[in-house]
Amino acid sequence: MSQVHLCRHEVTLLPESARVIIRPFIPSESQRVTTIIGRALALTEKEVVHQLNEVRLEFASRHFEIEPSLIAHFEKVKHHLFTHRPLTRERQLLIGALFSGEYALESAALFNPSMVPHPDQSGAPEGGARFIMSLRATGEGHISSIEFRAGTVDRAGAITLDPVSRYVTLPGIVLNPGYRKKRFIIKLHEMGFENDHTIAVMSPLADNFTRSELVKSVSAVRLETRPATQDLIRTLDAVQWLADSNYELLFSPNLAMSERIIFPVSLNESNGIEDARFVRFTDDDGTVTYYATYTAYNGRAILPQLIETEDFLHFRVLTLNGSAVQNKGMALFPRRIDGRYAMLSRQDDENLFIMFSDNPHYWSDPQVILRPAEMWESVKIGNCGSPIETEAGWLVITHGVGPMRKYCIGAALLDLHDPTIVIGRLKDPLLCPEGLEREGYVPNVVYSCGSMLHGRTLILPFAMSDKVTAIVSMSLDELLAAITQPH
Repeated sequence: MSQVHLCRHEVTLLPESARVIIRPFIPSESQRVTTIIGRALALTEKEVVHQLNEVRLEFASRHFEIEPSLIAHFEKVKHHLFTHRPLTRERQLLIGALFSGEYALESAALFNPSMVPHPDQSGAPEGGARFIMSLRATGEGHISSIEFRAGTVDRAGAITLDPVSRYVTLPGIVLNPGYRKKRFIIKLHEMGFENDHTIAVMSPLADNFTRSELVKSVSAVRLETRPATQDLIRTLDAVQWLADSNYELLFSPNLAMSERIIFPVSLNESNGIEDARFVRFTDDDGTVTYYATYTAYNGRAILPQLIETEDFLHFRVLTLNGSAVQNKGMALFPRRIDGRYAMLSRQDDENLFIMFSDNPHYWSDPQVILRPAEMWESVKIGNCGSPIETEAGWLVITHGVGPMRKYCIGAALLDLHDPTIVIGRLKDPLLCPEGLEREGYVPNVVYSCGSMLHGRTLILPFAMSDKVTAIVSMSLDELLAAITQPH
């Protein structure tokens, strides 16, 4: 183990099964849906009211508002109705309840945290700071989503988390999001759809267009192109997939940070939003944007994606472009270097790479900067979040996998002006799984998706064996000295 002294905080984030959302619970067979609706239609209005009151009595207290979700799920199945007679709102709600179910977001695990300064520092103690922690929550079926916690670090380095609400709320999906034409075309070409159908859809659109404008253009091309070839159908399906994969979310400002949840929306992340690495990015003009790279998983393939937000209320979820957009573990530097964006990645599931770009949405030409060196990282290495700027260089918290698939956390230092140059790295791990940290969903793992510097103290939240989350802190000076000392 490294000689850096670690302060373990008495903060443990445990998965809580009582935090639930309402999800659709709709059979795939059309006949079953119709049969279930028929049973609800057979009830008298008095019976409907009684059954709905039973549902309210049992479930309403578990959610901020239960009725909007039930109505939304009724809307998903109402095309199966075999009557045109108007239904009372009570009957619609009861039918919605028949096609709904609770989902415990974090019943399996609450892990892989990242930490950034809060965009709103009002209320921070003198000499202290407010922070936001993102967490990967995993429930039934191993579906992962992003949860948030807020907290405070005081002048002395003590950490306090805000009370966690019993309730969790999904954001509203912006119905008519905007797209940038250049990015959209680049991604279509990367997907192999550089053809006349793509040109026909995209040509009428402005440099910035909306979802409704795209739908209008797609419909026009579909009507004008006869016969409808397989090539046309595949291209228009790809356009639809790409539009669905780029979306916007909006939370009410009245929600506490712990009440906000980003749950999979698009098909390419249907099995999970994994390992979000948030970073507070400051552009050359002083503009601050919070970015997060994450891994979208659909049960078969992974796809790195990007989240953008300024306030943790309005989120834009975007596909990334470029030949280097692959594998897991992309982590953006917190500012440009010589006018260019910089990103860490792991293209080959073994080594740590770096790449540069003029556009945060397009990445190519990665180069290796770190390979496994010690036995504890001899299987593969990767980053544990975005680099942190210090006067000595870019501090990169790393992870290494060694014998028996044991994950440990290490650290390296890159040159401030040319981060392809490695100044030093820890010979021994900074943190290894010990005692109860070894036990969990995936044994023998400590892992982080991002730490935060507060004064001369590094605060490192980390997951223990893909189950729960804890926090350690350490002296930055002590850590830098350990990295740069001759071995």
